[in-house]
Amino acid sequence: MEASSENGTNMSAIFIIRGDWNKQSNALKINYPHLTNEDVNYEVGKESELFNRLESKLGKNRNEVIGILKSTQERVF
Repeated sequence: MEASSENGTNMSAIFIIRGDWNKQSNALKINYPHLTNEDVNYEVGKESELFNRLESKLGKNRNEVIGILKSTQERVF
């Protein structure tokens, strides 16, 4: 889900990781074989760090990474 400010500009996307992250991270590594365990390491409250690593490794912006995560989350569940 994306949030907008009062003037309609796009703010940072909001995404909550739900479900079994181990399954989701394994699916990510299958789709993107160059990702390592360290790249997909997730700690509650440190979502931004995960997003930053994935942005860097995948060459994508934050919204694209969140889209990939949403898609992966939907496929796993």
